[in-house]
Amino acid sequence: MKLKFLLFIAIALLVSFKNKTKKEQSNKATIASEISFYTPDSIKIFGDLYELDKKAKTILLFHQGGSNARGEYAPIIPKLIESGYNVLAIDQRVGGQYYGSYNRTLAHIPTHSFGDGYGYCDAYNNIESALNFIMESGFIGKKILWGSSYSASLAIQLANNRQSDVNGVLAFSPASGAPLKDCQPDVFFETLKLPLLLLRPPNELENERAKMQFELANKYNHETFVPNYGIHGASMLVKERVGNEVEGTWNIVLAFLNKI
Repeated sequence: MKLKFLLFIAIALLVSFKNKTKKEQSNKATIASEISFYTPDSIKIFGDLYELDKKAKTILLFHQGGSNARGEYAPIIPKLIESGYNVLAIDQRVGGQYYGSYNRTLAHIPTHSFGDGYGYCDAYNNIESALNFIMESGFIGKKILWGSSYSASLAIQLANNRQSDVNGVLAFSPASGAPLKDCQPDVFFETLKLPLLLLRPPNELENERAKMQFELANKYNHETFVPNYGIHGASMLVKERVGNEVEGTWNIVLAFLNKI
């Protein structure tokens, strides 16, 4: 009896230690480290890094047009950290003040450098540089790309081009059409062999182009999901923005992440 009691105590202490360690890691990760790096064309990209463990999976978050990392992803990042993921969220050169906060990358680009303004496709080297930054910083766990609207389209392209470095991609409302004519995502569905989850709210599938994109993704055996309630981009995971329950969408997203 005494031996069983001691064994019980030892197991309880081990479980307690593991839970405490996980909680300490989570608390540490909720304090972001502001980072920066340069693109090949010398644009300084700003972002926030939430580090749990360099051997764990890392999610790279990219925002939608007119937006920024802190504004768009503030309600989403804590749940990803709680689930055990490292997170890097950057401000791309195409963005703004949508969802609050501001785009630090744009704020540091001299006005005279804009010329005729950046297009969505110009942000591709921003997200590729983010992937390079994570790899060069010693994160050896699996890397997962997460894009919202135009950045979802770019994330699909990056996943296709860097299949040996990326392990999966989530695309929330990937944009297409004229503004992305030089970086359409649909052309990569056939050659992309990594896990891909493409998500759109119901109202977007009333658009013929979006509907055809869904059908094409399904044709090449990629995962798709239409939540009962949702809005454009990654904000379909934020209850306050959707105005309805989002638990079902989160369950699909976390299940997909867990499979990678």
